[in-house]
Amino acid sequence: MHRQFKTLAKPYIVTRGKRFRLTERPTKVSHTAHHTKKLLKTGVKALSELQEKLYAQDRWGVLLIFQAMDAAGKDSAVEHVMSGVDPTGCQVFSFKAPSSEDLDHDFMWRTSKCLPERGRIGIFNRSYYEETLIVRVHPEILAHQKMPPTLVSKRIWQERFEDINAFEKYLARQGFVILKFFLHVSRKEQRNRFLARLDRPDKNWKFAFGDLAERSCWRAYMNAYSDTIRQTATPHAPWVVVPADDKKYARAVVAAAIIDAMERLKLAFPEVNAKQLADLRRARRLLAREGRR
Repeated sequence: MHRQFKTLAKPYIVTRGKRFRLTERPTKVSHTAHHTKKLLKTGVKALSELQEKLYAQDRWGVLLIFQAMDAAGKDSAVEHVMSGVDPTGCQVFSFKAPSSEDLDHDFMWRTSKCLPERGRIGIFNRSYYEETLIVRVHPEILAHQKMPPTLVSKRIWQERFEDINAFEKYLARQGFVILKFFLHVSRKEQRNRFLARLDRPDKNWKFAFGDLAERSCWRAYMNAYSDTIRQTATPHAPWVVVPADDKKYARAVVAAAIIDAMERLKLAFPEVNAKQLADLRRARRLLAREGRR
């Protein structure tokens, strides 16, 4: 067991949201840079080993959901934390605005078809939670979802929370571990990162003028995130509210939370039965004989 990962992740894990308040959560904490760098390096190696056992055992699946404001560091967190994982055991999906095909289905259809297989780690960069975030901040989007008007009631958001909770409980009962990460970046730090994108030619492509329009809705988004986490944090599908003003620290926390969750699965390589042992011995004899020729 890597106790240091459990210790690092624990303060940021939300399993019961009843009293959750995002305003009480930090976007930055004091830490030792050298220790954080070392911890992330150890974490990448530990994740690689756990993923290998997950894939070989082929019983559990892992779903990691990343949500955040623009420039919070979702892409870089995934890139660095999963850098040691075998690509065959990891699936990454990024969800943008729904397509016309998506809009002809229920709001969870496009993500449901991308769920990971057993033995694999699935990563959602944004997810069905956009329905309780951007759609809630911009309710006019509902008009494009082709829902019967009578179903778009004042309870629409509460109904979506209920649907998401039921869906995640179903997945958990089927053997899928769910971790939901909110990278909690401050408005000031987002401004600094936007300016950095404007100042660096190699980062210009990341900036879209529309990002400023969303930034102007900051308070509405924080309220939406706060309510979403409060309504959907459960022991079987917890939220990890990660201080994200320091990217390196955020990556260490993300790695720690994943390792802690996967270690609790007691993963192990499949045991070899008597027939397989006999086959292994026979294979060894044949290869040894081949080497003497």
